Amino acid sequence: MSRPGPVDTAITPDPEGSGLLRARQIAVAVAEAGGRALIVGGWVRDRLMGRDSKDVDIEVFGVPADRLYRILESQGRVDTVGESFQVYKSGDIDVSLPRRESKSGRGHRGFDISGDPAMPLAEAVRRRDFTVNAIAWDPLSGEYLDPCNGRKDLERRLLRVVDPATFGDDSLRVLRAVQFAARFEFALDDAARDLCRNIPLDDLPAERIWGEIEKLLTAPRPSLGLTLAMELGVIRALFPELQALAGCPQEPEWHPEGDVWVHTLQVVDQARQRVEDLDRPERLAVMLGALCHDLGKPATTAILDGRIRSMDHEEQGVAPTHALLDRLNLHSLEGYDVRQQVIGLVAQHLKPGAWFKVRGEVGDGAFRRLAHKVDLELLARLAKADCLGREPGRFDCTAMDWFLDRARALGVEHRPPKPILFGRHVLELGLQPGPRIGEILQVVYEQQLDGKVKTLDEAIGAAKRLL
Repeated sequence: MSRPGPVDTAITPDPEGSGLLRARQIAVAVAEAGGRALIVGGWVRDRLMGRDSKDVDIEVFGVPADRLYRILESQGRVDTVGESFQVYKSGDIDVSLPRRESKSGRGHRGFDISGDPAMPLAEAVRRRDFTVNAIAWDPLSGEYLDPCNGRKDLERRLLRVVDPATFGDDSLRVLRAVQFAARFEFALDDAARDLCRNIPLDDLPAERIWGEIEKLLTAPRPSLGLTLAMELGVIRALFPELQALAGCPQEPEWHPEGDVWVHTLQVVDQARQRVEDLDRPERLAVMLGALCHDLGKPATTAILDGRIRSMDHEEQGVAPTHALLDRLNLHSLEGYDVRQQVIGLVAQHLKPGAWFKVRGEVGDGAFRRLAHKVDLELLARLAKADCLGREPGRFDCTAMDWFLDRARALGVEHRPPKPILFGRHVLELGLQPGPRIGEILQVVYEQQLDGKVKTLDEAIGAAKRLL
């Protein structure tokens, strides 16, 4: 491999922490030791696409592992990610030697791996999945090294496999193709499609599946990835609950777009447009709610009086939603009960529209009680996406705006009202500790939800009457 040229001073470090300055510091130290440090992988791909990327990976050629460790140690703390892999964490940057991999068993851990600083770049990139991820960049000279013509594939927005013989060694690559399609609007070439269709996915642990599904759901157009997943057999293999949506008919008057799968794809894209301002857990709750909201339709769809109906599909969708979330081993994220919210969204997603039709009869207590089951603002966002996930402009979707305005006016858009009356207040009335206290608190709280009790004095008065 040729030695690096002069430092590219035209490219300034990203002040928000892309790691470019740190990468150059490492590259200079490696060059002084007679080696060459190249940035590889997704950071290079994203740079060529004009996208921001925070994750910087460096491969070091021409320097043995012990020498590389000393170089990194001289610049700060170094953590060993995998001793046998010769991968080191220097700040936010992963630094490694070129690696030789041989398959020794099933799953992502079934590899024998060793570092080889003398390996040529053309051989080192063979372990990469797609050519667009097999481009290297020299942070000192600014030179791109592209032995697999990945830049040409980037221009064509095409995913092409680097090494067909080893691509299937890691079955996660099939899901990476799916989420790349959603995130970057990449197409998968025919050879890659054939490979992906024939790779078993039964060795993937739930956390690895969820890692790729999360990237898909937060992509600009998740439907692109989901459509490819259906075509490759990923949906059938991993999510039979979603597979059942394909071919499940809907009443054309209300769903002219087609079957439940087509509708779900449109709802997911609509939901994605309505979650950008949310924190990660809430954003994913809405996206999963959009994905699962009609899982109850296959079991409930029937022709009644000449029309296609799916009676009680909201409640019947709860069980398959639990099953899908079990496959992802998904419960809480960052302390937020995502599963509870997703189940609430699925079970209640028709409420905003249904209540709007009889809005003069829906009392404040109904909103306060519903807030115990689901975040009403998230529900309004999902219901709006559900309404718009049909033929554009054909349906009036203002019901969801009314629903959210009403919830906000009551202050219950995110949580139910806190109880006014507590156990200590009842004890002060002379009642002895026991189950009767809980019964009184519940009755008074129900009165509070109905608006009959608004102050502590009123709550204490209600408790006295019960005593």
